Amino acid sequence: MAPKITALAITYNEEDNVKRYVESLSFADEIIFVDSQSKDKTITIAEELGVKVIQRKFDDFSNQRNFAIEQATNEWILFFDLDEIISPELEKEIIKTLENPKDKVAFYIKRNFYFMGKLIKYGGWQNDKAIRLFNKNHCKYNGNLVHELVQSNGKTCILKNKLNHFSYKNFDNYNDKLNLYSKLQAENLYKQKKRPNLYHFFIRPTYRFLWQYIFRMGILDGKEGFILSYVHSFSVFKRYLQLWMMYRKIE
Repeated sequence: MAPKITALAITYNEEDNVKRYVESLSFADEIIFVDSQSKDKTITIAEELGVKVIQRKFDDFSNQRNFAIEQATNEWILFFDLDEIISPELEKEIIKTLENPKDKVAFYIKRNFYFMGKLIKYGGWQNDKAIRLFNKNHCKYNGNLVHELVQSNGKTCILKNKLNHFSYKNFDNYNDKLNLYSKLQAENLYKQKKRPNLYHFFIRPTYRFLWQYIFRMGILDGKEGFILSYVHSFSVFKRYLQLWMMYRKIE
């Protein structure tokens, strides 16, 4: 018999995805949203579907996620984003896995990444995976302000079935996400007292573009591969620009 599961999510203006998300996780014993003061109908739709919604002002991704874990009633956690779709095959594998997790405390799930309606097969995205199923007694997020990762105190494993990740709503939305990531990364570097120089402004963004577009074969994804490589390299530039501006404010 599988143990009870808590499904967690951090949300902000996700009204288009709430219903699909809740339906795909109907096998969970409880669903909790930690919402960053959404301005759309996210909260209303979620509560109508029986989701427990807790409001918390957003500070960074690790704190938001670790706070959510503390609210869970059950030991086993599913922590998907609302733009990630859980297939029936993945659902069955999760349930079967938890019937006998053996000595594993966390499980990676591979992700199919879609951008502008296209499945991205190169640029490094083909190896994309993240821990989405774990035991809260042995795991927590690592404290990174952005690109937070689950730290597990125990053995991990990779599930066979993938989820579909639809991170792209429209270009402005995707660009806003990258702007937020750049800002939080800049804040993290500022706390570490790192100062930007010409290397960070010119070499780092250029390397990011070449790594993603050429070395990881993003060129084979066509125009979508080029756009992805460009916007991610530009977000690296913005990270150090924002860091430079932080130092300018105190000088």
